[in-house]
Amino acid sequence: CRVHSLSHMEVHGRFALTVRAAGDLEVDPHHTVEDVALALGTAFDQALGERKGIVRVGAAYVPMDETLGFVAVDLSGRPYAVTEMVWTAPSLGTIPVTLFPHFFESFAVTARANVHARVLYGRDDHHKAEALFKALGRALDAATQVDPRRGGAIPSTKGVL
Repeated sequence: CRVHSLSHMEVHGRFALTVRAAGDLEVDPHHTVEDVALALGTAFDQALGERKGIVRVGAAYVPMDETLGFVAVDLSGRPYAVTEMVWTAPSLGTIPVTLFPHFFESFAVTARANVHARVLYGRDDHHKAEALFKALGRALDAATQVDPRRGGAIPSTKGVL
């Protein structure tokens, strides 16, 4: 499930991701999931540099069978996350469902992004997770596109993000 979720983000965001992680999985997956989210956010932050010329804001609704997920991102430089996810089981595979909101929160901190992730409805926890990670990839893809109308300017009234 860990790799499966990130592969959805990669494919739907059209990003080339290679993630290698080693952790204390014999204890639980908490630190590994958190560290992957932090490292991934850092990679996005570094890749974006000063964020010149990008669209900056992106959002995506993604249906997955009976589920509808939504993610909005603002690559504003201000980290904040809001998550609304209701799960029916305590875990999805070997991952406690509490780690899904924590992933989005940790990613937001190091990506220096505003991230809102929400499951609007659904029954199957697997479908909920898939919809969220697909939506994250699509929202990030939209936000990181270069907007030729900006002429390379930083998308902020303050001139800095």
